[in-house]
Amino acid sequence: MPIRFLVLLILCLQVQLATFAEEPRVVYNDSSKLMQIGRYLELFRDSTNQLTIDQVRKQAFTAAGTDVPNLQISPFSNWARFVITNETGLNRLMLEVEYPTIDEITLYEVSPGGGYKIVELGQFQPYKNRPYDHQNYIFPLDLARGESREFYLKVKAGEQAQLPMYLGGESALNAKNNERNFIFGLYIGIILVMALYNLFIYLTIRDRSYLVYVSYIVCVGLTQASQQGYTFRFLWPNNIWLATHDTLIIPILNGITAALFIQSFLHTREKYKLGHNILTGVIVAYSLVFIPTFLDKYFIANMMAQMIAMAASLLAIFVGYKVARRGFIPARYFLVAWSIFLTSVCIFVLRNFNILPYNDFTYYALQVGSAAEVTLLSFALANKINIYRKEKEESQAMALRISQENEQLVREQNVILEAKVLERTEALQNSNVELNKALSNLKEAQTQLVEAEKMASLGQLTAGIAHEINNPINFVTSNIKPLKLDFEDLKNLLKRYEAIKSPDNIEEKLADIEQFKQQIDIDYVHSEIDTLIRGIEDGANRTAEIVKGLRTFSRLDESDLKFVDLHEGLNSTMVLLRNNIPKNVEVIYNYGELPKIECFAGKLNQVFLNIINNALNAIKMKPEQGQESLTISTRYLEADKLVSISIKDSGIGMTDKVKEKIFEPFFTTKDVGEGTGLGLSIVFSIIEKHHGRILVESEPGKGAEFIIYLPLHVPIVPSVQSQSQSQMS
Repeated sequence: MPIRFLVLLILCLQVQLATFAEEPRVVYNDSSKLMQIGRYLELFRDSTNQLTIDQVRKQAFTAAGTDVPNLQISPFSNWARFVITNETGLNRLMLEVEYPTIDEITLYEVSPGGGYKIVELGQFQPYKNRPYDHQNYIFPLDLARGESREFYLKVKAGEQAQLPMYLGGESALNAKNNERNFIFGLYIGIILVMALYNLFIYLTIRDRSYLVYVSYIVCVGLTQASQQGYTFRFLWPNNIWLATHDTLIIPILNGITAALFIQSFLHTREKYKLGHNILTGVIVAYSLVFIPTFLDKYFIANMMAQMIAMAASLLAIFVGYKVARRGFIPARYFLVAWSIFLTSVCIFVLRNFNILPYNDFTYYALQVGSAAEVTLLSFALANKINIYRKEKEESQAMALRISQENEQLVREQNVILEAKVLERTEALQNSNVELNKALSNLKEAQTQLVEAEKMASLGQLTAGIAHEINNPINFVTSNIKPLKLDFEDLKNLLKRYEAIKSPDNIEEKLADIEQFKQQIDIDYVHSEIDTLIRGIEDGANRTAEIVKGLRTFSRLDESDLKFVDLHEGLNSTMVLLRNNIPKNVEVIYNYGELPKIECFAGKLNQVFLNIINNALNAIKMKPEQGQESLTISTRYLEADKLVSISIKDSGIGMTDKVKEKIFEPFFTTKDVGEGTGLGLSIVFSIIEKHHGRILVESEPGKGAEFIIYLPLHVPIVPSVQSQSQSQMS
């Protein structure tokens, strides 16, 4: 009994092994139908990516066991082995792999006499190399009736890959593919209509969300087209790089535009700030997938893209739910549309993992879901127009109500404002009267201060002139008395000569005259008279020189602009200030060749007087007096048509703070009562009227230098000129 049982078990195992051995053989016997041959395949994975066909044939294969084998996402080469037997009257069969995104796919046909017939296809090959014009991989097989042939299929893909393989005649295959093309054409038509419709709305109302949605729709359509192989077939059949990268680049762009559209459609920036930041993170994550994509790291890029897509889909639902909870009606449309789309995505993913069968329902699920989503979201966006219209009507009604309220408020405010304006006007008029009075007082005070400054300068000048004139006058006065005595002696001598009227006693009279001459020392008298007359003459010349200098300084007879010699003005100023120059101060003149310049000579002499007088005061204020100097230099700057006058002293100098304020009115470093602070302010205004400029260089303890630049001509309009003349007078 045990022996019989053992024999029966062995027979059963042999029958089972024989059954397994026959399963890989594909027997095609109905030419009117397509045969799905996935479960007849035997699979092997080459983890080295280097095995040749001869080496692969020696490897152990595993039965696929499913209608559509799932190769998963793998960087390795996958091999499929199968045997086809033709039992129909057709001499040519068509083998189709309905998965157009495979990068490399090569069919090895084992010839009866040995060797292989090799057909290489895939996205690494130009589209024109395909033996059959279709986006799917179609291999023509020449098999006579009753003939069997062994085949090996090498497949390598950088993304999720399946092997939906069909075997049949050309007419049956064309019927299936024409149906696929027709349905995809309907899908693309819906996508294009929705894109153009929303683009038209964008051009009408200029709402950015419509433009973002158009970009999203285009990316959705291109994603489906790239997954179905239509982009390689119709858009870039000769661009291998795009053919191998579009299945990654387009979905990445699809994810980015989807996140941007959700942000815009749901107004996440205002409605849900956290959700807005989450979607921004999704955009950044999708953008990072470009890095491995462009580095040709397909496996890494696909894994990243799928994980981000899964997370982004759930996050989109979460954000939409949160916004809908806050009463935003368009978010409800979004949840419905996005749920439909996610359902289709789930069906597509479950099909890829062989949880759902590979059939027409699962094949078209993603297209139907995305078309439904695009359509529903377009309706939702169209509804925004009604929302905008309603909001506009409400805003217009509110604006009208506010306008009426504002009108009433304006009328009430006008009454109040009129009263306040009258009150304010009266106050302003009173203030204006007070300001005019204050301005008048200020002008009067300013005039008095200027006159005081002039009188102070005039007082200094008068004292100097009086002292200068007093010296020669005293000299003349002291010479007159001895001159009168000498003239008395000469008159007495002449009287003695006149007394000789007769020759009587002439000798005696002449002897008396000679004795008188000796008594008065006639030779000394002659000499003294000459000396006294020369002294009186020198005093008179000196007095005339002073008067001339005073006249040159004041220019009282010149009230118009005239061409003058600046050296004369400087010299006359120094003549008038000679009495103020300390004995330890050496005056140095460095005069250059100057042309005559057009100016108000009296005003410029006042400038020289104020600056030189200040320089002398600065020297006198030095605590330690030594040999000091006052240097006056002039030169002509021919290139700039300017004349420069430099007045440099060795006085106490100035700090930067003082130097910044010296030309301000009423600023003075002198003690109270010793100066008005208007001297240099007047200097500045006079130079400004001549269109010149003045610079100051000074350091404490190192003296100061005032440099004046004057043009050769003064471009003064008549009104200004007459005003300057009135000020001079």
